[in-house]
Amino acid sequence: MKYQSRRKAIILLADGTIFHGKAVADKEGTAFGEVCFNTGMTGYQEIFTDPSYFGQLMVTTNAHIGNYGTNKEEVESDSIKISGLICRNFSYEYSRDIADASLEEFLNDNNLFAISDVDTRALVRYIRDNGAMNAVISTEVDNLEELKKQLADFPEMHGLELASKVSTKEPYFFGDENASIKIAALDLGIKKNILRHLANRGAYIKVFPYNTKFEELAAWNPDGYFLSNGPGDPEPLVEAQQVAKEILERDLPVFGICLGHQVIALANRVSTYKMHNGHRGINHPVKNVITGKGEITSQNHGFAVNREETEANPDLEITHVHLNDNTVAGMRMKNKNCFSVQFHPEASPGPNDSTYLFDEFISRIKK
Repeated sequence: MKYQSRRKAIILLADGTIFHGKAVADKEGTAFGEVCFNTGMTGYQEIFTDPSYFGQLMVTTNAHIGNYGTNKEEVESDSIKISGLICRNFSYEYSRDIADASLEEFLNDNNLFAISDVDTRALVRYIRDNGAMNAVISTEVDNLEELKKQLADFPEMHGLELASKVSTKEPYFFGDENASIKIAALDLGIKKNILRHLANRGAYIKVFPYNTKFEELAAWNPDGYFLSNGPGDPEPLVEAQQVAKEILERDLPVFGICLGHQVIALANRVSTYKMHNGHRGINHPVKNVITGKGEITSQNHGFAVNREETEANPDLEITHVHLNDNTVAGMRMKNKNCFSVQFHPEASPGPNDSTYLFDEFISRIKK
């Protein structure tokens, strides 16, 4: 077995609680972030590269991580976006024909610090009871006081604007330039599989930086607008909220996913709030209240839209509800060509129950 003797490591939570583990590949390291967990049994590479996870220490609840290696095609962005990895059993060897590297190599290429041999069941139960909070993972096990000081100074997720950390710096195009539909996408942390779904439905997409003004988006003369997923608190994204307001004032087709969904809510004077521990996994049950059908969805968010304010807003209608806690999972405007969902219909990883929403967006554009 590789690295039979490895460095001791700890997880120090903001409330002072400590969990123990060992450094993956016997490396020294320290990483800070908000600790959260994902319940997906597959798709770890896509999770690690999802921009929505920027700045978070990821706890994977599946017992084995790395067992099927990595593939350069199975990424959602150009690099790993989590700040650190916490797992139970780390697999240095892999057994999948189409894999082109081990997870260890993938993490090394991206300079990501990871720890394993952690009682992740106990850690996740603690987070569920006490909420997501800042934490540090480190091999500096004898330097607790200094780690506590650094952790106390680390910014909390509430009020933190992170879209600027993951958004494209310059506009770029995706899809067939001869496609019949043009979509302007505001990149708050967009996933590649979202672009693939839109392109596969006959759309040519121009992706714009997170702080692009409406006039620049409109100058391309798109047929529809898309507000993407992304990390952090939606409230500081005042520029994106202004873009949403101007799209709505002109009644142009717009679709929002996850952070984009929250931005649309804020543009409609509906507040958002930080959840106790968020929704992160690929088995979240959602009810489509329009059709009455249930959907199993992929989700990744630590903030949510205020349900009471949504129900009280005469312009909004709730279309989807999360069945575990009755939070708002989707909505549409009654008098505008606008709809949004809190989950990830493109999955990757996850089920394909909700990919019809991309068809709905294209249909709304065509109408």
